Amino acid sequence: MLQVGGIINELTSIVGPKNISSAQAVRDQHGKDESYHSIRSPDLVVWPGNTEQVSNVAKLCNQHKIVMIPFGTGTGVEGGVAALEGGVCIDLSRMDEVVSVNHADMDVTVEPGVTRNFLNTYLRDSGLWFPIDPGPDPSLCGMAATSASGTNAVRYGTMKNNVLNLEVVLADGSIVHTAGEGRRSRKSSAGYNLTNLFVGSEGTLGIITKATLKVYGIPESALSAVCCFDNIQSAVDSVVEVMSYGIPIARIELLDEVTMDSFNKYSKELNYKVAPTLFLEFHGGKNEVEGQAKATGEIVQSNGGSDFVWSTKAEERNKLWQARHDALYAALNLRPGCKGLVTDVCVPISNLPEIITKTKEDIGNLSLIAPLVGHVGDGNFHLLVLFDPNDAEEKARAKDLTERVARHALALDGTCTGEHGIGMGKMDLLKDEIGSPGIEVMKNIKKTLDPHNIMNPGKILYL
Repeated sequence: MLQVGGIINELTSIVGPKNISSAQAVRDQHGKDESYHSIRSPDLVVWPGNTEQVSNVAKLCNQHKIVMIPFGTGTGVEGGVAALEGGVCIDLSRMDEVVSVNHADMDVTVEPGVTRNFLNTYLRDSGLWFPIDPGPDPSLCGMAATSASGTNAVRYGTMKNNVLNLEVVLADGSIVHTAGEGRRSRKSSAGYNLTNLFVGSEGTLGIITKATLKVYGIPESALSAVCCFDNIQSAVDSVVEVMSYGIPIARIELLDEVTMDSFNKYSKELNYKVAPTLFLEFHGGKNEVEGQAKATGEIVQSNGGSDFVWSTKAEERNKLWQARHDALYAALNLRPGCKGLVTDVCVPISNLPEIITKTKEDIGNLSLIAPLVGHVGDGNFHLLVLFDPNDAEEKARAKDLTERVARHALALDGTCTGEHGIGMGKMDLLKDEIGSPGIEVMKNIKKTLDPHNIMNPGKILYL
């Protein structure tokens, strides 16, 4: 604290006295995300108002070798904002301008305080939308920093597919535009792909202060559907078949019977059958959507699924997907007072049946409650493992389960995280996934851009 305390006056001169705080409550608020990890508070929180101020804060911290932790909305689930070594938390929420909207080119540029819901409200009358939807309402630059994804990724891709350019403040305060200042072409063969170097870097290489993103036309028609199955194997088999037939589905989400039960208990308006269930959505022209739904329905029924309960009404569709986005809070509601250990993995889609079946067996063998949901059109699924924080043995079993799932994903040619990131909990798994040569390349990149290891240390890589 003395080290940071020594530069308080200089930081105040940069951001102004109303934009800096050392209050314990404020620091604690910025030392934790939605994960089970305990609070690790920074020594100080600052709220810069523009890129120049971020740059000046970084220059000052670099000069004194003081740790910096970028902060968006705190909705991550891998402890990415925890201040493991104290330092200065740089809260970017007050930089909240939509800088530009290019309707003809279908792209936008936003500051880091702009969230996905805010952007879509801003775009609503333009006929455009940004489809990447991780669940809560994270900041778009935070989504870039964690390489976020969501329910629409099967059709629209992830953040890696939708970021055209980034403005980044490096550890020494210098400012880089990853595709060149003002560039927003849809593709480029010019040099190294610096943009995707920073997408998924989790604040360990720099601070994202602007993002230029693809946006899309709001589909002419959208149809959402729900169908349930007697067992989870049949549901997963249906997903594999739908994808192999090349049906351009927009969303296809798997929810196990535990998750469906949590929905009903969390919301008084819902009364779903407690069974493995698929939530689906189709986008396009009216006839196109109806054709996709018919073909998918035939596949589902051939695997023992129920008839579709479907709707084209926006209000009903929103209610369906709001339930899906509330899955975390609905699951926690199953055991009030308990913590949730969240994890996700991703495998080649043909390996989904094996890993999900094995995961359900492991949950039963370890006597845990662990609702399962998945963006299964991508081969990606999530677990929320509930445990009593005062029960060390149950916590150990919860960690054992997540380790088993990740190891099984790696054995099936998959990844230990499809969208949550590495944070502070999956560094050993990353090493096993990438291998020592790849890890050394990553370390060399980190050391080049952040030689003093002051950018969010203790995340992604051991240094």
